Amino acid sequence: MPDTTRRESYHHGALRAALIDSSIELLAERGLEGFSMAEVSRRLGVAQAAPYRHFADRDELLAAIAVHAGDLLHERLVQVTATGTASQRLAAAAAEYVRFAGDQQPLFKALFGGRLDKSRPDLHRTAQKVGELFLAPARELCDTEPHAQRLTSAIVATAHGHAALLIDSASPNVDNTAEQAAAAVLALIAGRRILEA
Repeated sequence: MPDTTRRESYHHGALRAALIDSSIELLAERGLEGFSMAEVSRRLGVAQAAPYRHFADRDELLAAIAVHAGDLLHERLVQVTATGTASQRLAAAAAEYVRFAGDQQPLFKALFGGRLDKSRPDLHRTAQKVGELFLAPARELCDTEPHAQRLTSAIVATAHGHAALLIDSASPNVDNTAEQAAAAVLALIAGRRILEA
């Protein structure tokens, strides 16, 4: 029998958050292919039409999950980039990016692996917030904005590549992969003059 207390809290506006939380669980179990609004509704014990009061369709719900994922990634990056030199902050950001992919795979996949329109304003804002945490220290290391942009792109690509390899690995080692990403970033920083050519 559905929890009447939970249903009552949904009535007062908690359904949107519950839909996101339940969707994350479903994504962890079944991936994007096995995800449906009907299944999320069933799990929460609400009518199949209930989610549509908060989300126009499946893509809207997935976009909300991606924004939630981006916010969590941003929070984690803020914590690891609070202190240190610019090089240390970039290496720490890359390592944390990989750790996020390792311990939050459903959220990472929702943020980066879906077929969502990345030009959506909410997703664009989320990407900018995360990107700024890489770009700000890169600006400290580079003489011009174009050079900082190039270095940032290379560092984010390196972090993302390591994260993707981690997810695809048959026997993932999160800490080892995070350390490799950090070392690769430090190597990029050391050779950043090549990116300025």
